[in-house]
Amino acid sequence: MANGTSSQTGPLFVAVGENDARMFGLDARTRAERLASNAKLQVGREPEPSRSVLLANLSYAFDPAWLGVMKARPGAVLALGGVPVLAHLDADTDPASTQATMRDTAPLVDSGLQLLDAETADISYHELRKRDRPFALRLTAESADAAERAAYNAAYKGVTDLLTLYLWRRPAFYLTRWAASAGLTPNMVTLVGFAFCVLAFWLFWNGHYWAGFASGFVFMVLDTVDGKLARCTGTSSKWGNIFDHGTDLIHPPFWWWAWLHGLGAVGLALEPVYAAMVLGAIVAGYVVQRLIEGIFMRRFGMHIHVWQPIDSRFRLITARRNPNMVILFVALLLGRPDLGIELVALWTLVSLIFHAVRLAQANARRERGEPVKSWLA
Repeated sequence: MANGTSSQTGPLFVAVGENDARMFGLDARTRAERLASNAKLQVGREPEPSRSVLLANLSYAFDPAWLGVMKARPGAVLALGGVPVLAHLDADTDPASTQATMRDTAPLVDSGLQLLDAETADISYHELRKRDRPFALRLTAESADAAERAAYNAAYKGVTDLLTLYLWRRPAFYLTRWAASAGLTPNMVTLVGFAFCVLAFWLFWNGHYWAGFASGFVFMVLDTVDGKLARCTGTSSKWGNIFDHGTDLIHPPFWWWAWLHGLGAVGLALEPVYAAMVLGAIVAGYVVQRLIEGIFMRRFGMHIHVWQPIDSRFRLITARRNPNMVILFVALLLGRPDLGIELVALWTLVSLIFHAVRLAQANARRERGEPVKSWLA
């Protein structure tokens, strides 16, 4: 028995065939089994009697999102060009013929299974906040690069800030691929990024703004790489998730505090009471916005940023770390780091008002008996 969970409440995952093509430094079987384990599937090498099974064709690369879809659809087969990629067979179905078809990469004929066409089916990526068609493609040595790019793009959030979505999407791909080939784990990348995060705080605190920006930039890129590495290689972990998201959640107010303190080192210190007001507005606005997001999630079962298109567009520029760093970067170019932090405070309050209004509007809609659902659903 290969690695996996001990639970037998779901289908057994069995990879079928052999494939020498590698993705992100992993052979096809290892990667498929890791993805299955991350999807809370028990992994085996052969089907078990009287046990439902989820067969995966190793001749194909597929989006991990398909595992969740197929796990919930017994009696269904995901096919590409008629060839089965994933098949969820119930306990009463003999898997031998489906396995043989997968090994031969032949079309499945008269299987009696519900057919899902990988080229036409649409599902909503609930966790990644986007609506798209998960990928499935033939995996060969020649197509491995395309498969890696498809897997990386599939791991990307559709609703996020403008820097993450546009600026370092491409460089982060090459770093993710290099890290995977070098055998680095997501936790290693997170730890290195955390060191740069702390270094940026120290540099801002002492007024070394450009050096702090460089350190912060490295951290922000690595903050993208670690999550993509985890999803693309199936190496997510509970501790890594807590470490990564905990750092993301906690560090921004410390950076803004350090920025304010560093103004004294460059002769631009704000008057103490005013500086306290600026910092208070930033921290309070940040915390309350996070609370609003949590309340929205609890009441409506989705992120506030995916309710309507305007919310997704505003997420590009809302007062989170990356958009705030754009404001500070422009202020540095103008030689006014003091004005930059004041603008961050102002933009935080504007963003807070926007999200408070959106929460109130959603509550009012529910009270009128109207549905509140994501435009990505």
